[in-house]
Amino acid sequence: MKKRWLLALAALALVTLLVWALWPAARLVETAVVTQGRFERAVQEDGRTRLRERYLVSAPLGGRLTRITLRQGDAVAKNAVVALLWPNTPAMLDERSTAEQLARANAMASNLARAQAGVGRASAALSQARANLTRSETLAEQGFVSPNQNETGRLDVRLREQELESARQEEAATRHELEQVRVALRQVSTAGPAAQQRPFEVRSPVAGRVLKITHSSETVVPAGATLMELGDPSRLEVVVDLLTEDAAQISPGTPVQLANWGGAAVLEGRVRLVEPAAFTKVSALGVEEQRVNAVVDITTAPTQWQSLGDGFKVDVRVLVQVVEQAIQVPVSALFPVGGRAGLFVLEQGHARLREVEISARNGMQAWIRTGLTPGTTVIVYPDAKLKDGEAVRPR
Repeated sequence: MKKRWLLALAALALVTLLVWALWPAARLVETAVVTQGRFERAVQEDGRTRLRERYLVSAPLGGRLTRITLRQGDAVAKNAVVALLWPNTPAMLDERSTAEQLARANAMASNLARAQAGVGRASAALSQARANLTRSETLAEQGFVSPNQNETGRLDVRLREQELESARQEEAATRHELEQVRVALRQVSTAGPAAQQRPFEVRSPVAGRVLKITHSSETVVPAGATLMELGDPSRLEVVVDLLTEDAAQISPGTPVQLANWGGAAVLEGRVRLVEPAAFTKVSALGVEEQRVNAVVDITTAPTQWQSLGDGFKVDVRVLVQVVEQAIQVPVSALFPVGGRAGLFVLEQGHARLREVEISARNGMQAWIRTGLTPGTTVIVYPDAKLKDGEAVRPR
């Protein structure tokens, strides 16, 4: 009897061992957790910096240019002497040169009048914008309009202020150019050997730094020849060319992040302008693309990007969509299920198929509108043979 029991137990152990050996093992899978937080969908392209205002200093009259002692990066003050022109006697004393200088002075006077009209127009637009904002704020306090409408009015006032400042700068530059022409006219109208030996002083129209020197050595230059470029490196903007289908999603005021510019911090910015005209550009793969330039203002304090200069390369990330407290899942967990998207959820050691509704996605995460809750464990990179209800084990 005892021997029979031993044989029965041995047979039962053998059957159990065979069942365990032949039982299908749980499939190893990689998992991730559904999170809730800030979702960002962005357009990423390479951009470059440029000066918002660049000034070309040219020779108002022909003559012999002395050697320029300034170097690139040197700071210059407004109205500072940046170059000296010695007159060429025959060309500066004939009637033709005098008539040309008179015509140039008249043209610059017309330009100055046009610039002054631009200042008046910008000032009137600013006054109108401020009046509209005051009226909108009064209506908002009385409950007739939404308080959010005031933000549009404040933005309009800021834009008009910038336009007025730009018009004033243009007026100042035009007035200085007119003064240069008049000084040159006074010099060319002065006769005698003493007058021929007086140098003409070329002055800086603005305060800034030397960006480029066209003629550093002594030479003879004609009237209108560019001598140097001036600008203010602290007033930079970023230009990025975008695909037209991406640019259609972007409007002025869209937030921008600037990275890989040489510093550790990520700079903040906002789109100021999307140019209305596109252009054709051939990609590295030889494909023709329609692109358009977007201009970005850097809103981060200039003290944090002092090492940036004109023409520097930056990585531009335009945030076309930002959603707070969005339920997110890795895009590697999603796959098509009919006309919708699906994924596998890990529940008690088994993979459960679940359909979800996707609102948007970026390169890493997808914003799930319905179908999931934060903290749920999902399977990423699911095997094509994985089935609903199959036993799985996290890797």
